[in-house]
Amino acid sequence: MAVKHKIQVDQLNLSYGDNKALHDIQLDIPENSISALIGPSGCGKSTFLRTLNRMNDLIEGVRINGKILVDGQDIYGPDADVASLRKRVGMVFQRPNPFPMSIYDNIAYGPRIHGIKKKAVLDEMVERSLEQAALWDEVKDRLNKSALGLSGGQQQRLCIARLLAVEPDVLLMDEPTSALDPISTLKVEELTQKLKERYTIIIVTHNMQQAARISDHTSFFLNGFLVESNKTDKIFTTPGDQRTEDYITGRFG
Repeated sequence: MAVKHKIQVDQLNLSYGDNKALHDIQLDIPENSISALIGPSGCGKSTFLRTLNRMNDLIEGVRINGKILVDGQDIYGPDADVASLRKRVGMVFQRPNPFPMSIYDNIAYGPRIHGIKKKAVLDEMVERSLEQAALWDEVKDRLNKSALGLSGGQQQRLCIARLLAVEPDVLLMDEPTSALDPISTLKVEELTQKLKERYTIIIVTHNMQQAARISDHTSFFLNGFLVESNKTDKIFTTPGDQRTEDYITGRFG
């Protein structure tokens, strides 16, 4: 069966002023899969991740050319709707960033912005999103308590639930477990395995074991170039480029 590509990136270049951060990136992201982006710090992987929902637009002096298609639509085209794109392609950051409000209001925030006001509908969305994020059983008795009272791992799953509440298609995760302890990390990793049945997930990680454990495809970035991209087991057992092998075996980076 042919693989359906959720995202297609063609000849993507990005510069911050005179500094070129991404060079001619060509990459297809399969639907309902986890794609890991690996490479040393400063290699362009987080910059690349942020191009997928146009978060780099917020940085002064950024120049981007090339094409990124999400479901066949050019997200940098003249008719692109950035607000709609960011609803469909959501981001989970390195450090959990819950809003300083109740657990319930964190999850209901996005749906309310998009015009949903009925309490019964919001209640159902809050429960469903927390269930999907494997957090409902832990917080269902304190939905009106501050989200800031949750542990770090719970806060990160809350941020994932907050994202799911606006019903995206794609989840971008920028080192989502780097600030978490091993048990919380495992919970987030297990969660991604369930979520890929419904969503397309792209994760930046410095943790080679994590990339090998959870991803279906891995792309190796170096100095703003995409060195190679393949199925994860291929990248980790028979990489096609010596630089990839050197990186994943810890010879540099």
